[in-house]
Amino acid sequence: MTKRHVSLPPLAEEGLRAFIDEVDERLSGDEDTCDVVTDVLVDLHGDRDAYERWQDGADISPAERVRLQGYDPCNTTLESEYYAEKDEERFKRSKHLQWLWRQFDATPMADNVEFALRFRRMLADHLFDSCGEGCRFFKGITFTYGHNIEVGDNVVVHDDVHLDDRGRLTIGNRVSISDDTHVYSHDHDAVDQTHVDNYHTIIEDDVRLTYDSMVRAGVKVGENAILAAKSIAGKDIPAHHVAAGTPAKSLTVKDGWESVAEPIEGANVDRRAERQLSADLPDNLEQFDEFQRDLSPPDHE
Repeated sequence: MTKRHVSLPPLAEEGLRAFIDEVDERLSGDEDTCDVVTDVLVDLHGDRDAYERWQDGADISPAERVRLQGYDPCNTTLESEYYAEKDEERFKRSKHLQWLWRQFDATPMADNVEFALRFRRMLADHLFDSCGEGCRFFKGITFTYGHNIEVGDNVVVHDDVHLDDRGRLTIGNRVSISDDTHVYSHDHDAVDQTHVDNYHTIIEDDVRLTYDSMVRAGVKVGENAILAAKSIAGKDIPAHHVAAGTPAKSLTVKDGWESVAEPIEGANVDRRAERQLSADLPDNLEQFDEFQRDLSPPDHE
């Protein structure tokens, strides 16, 4: 079923366009990103008066101070900030942009679809490594960094999707990613969960990742393939295949694509090792083991 065109009233459209253009211009300029993000969030949350009073030295409660300080991404931390192998220089900016994306989603305006889709698409140009035309990003999408993501044209990412780019994530053209889907680019060692391997995960053109599915790190989902709802892809899915299950296996080929698709038998091959990424840690890194456990197996010398 096709969708219908929906538009905002002229005055609402005018205000929307002016706001998005202003934020885009400020993020593209030489202004400090923290300052831009702070200003935008203060106004979107309707807290300008309280913020200005605080800046002028007025007495405020500890709770108010925490709230007002939190608009500035420089006063926050994200989980990915603790990852030892992150690119420090790129993360300085992507952290601020990711904070704006997440905190925008906490405002009532995030439910105004016409406004929110265009605002997030503008942010994607600044946050992602690259982003094509006509992309739509719905509410509650999360990333690891954002700057290791490449997105093609006319991609749709629905509510509450996690796009992990601790490694590298490439999403092709016309990809549809349904609600609650998780796409990973890092994996933990089975014995020592503090050891992480990063991968390049690839979602090719015209793929559909359906509701609550998961793509493991380093997997390639081939062109025009479908990963069924609640399935987990741990091995490659060939082009034009429909895969389902945990672990996902190719069940059939899409009607009309049989002549160009690989056979079902033996279709799902684990090629993750080919897409593993190397990570150089700083020599002066002070490592933190949050678990503090001796994980030496008793059967290994």
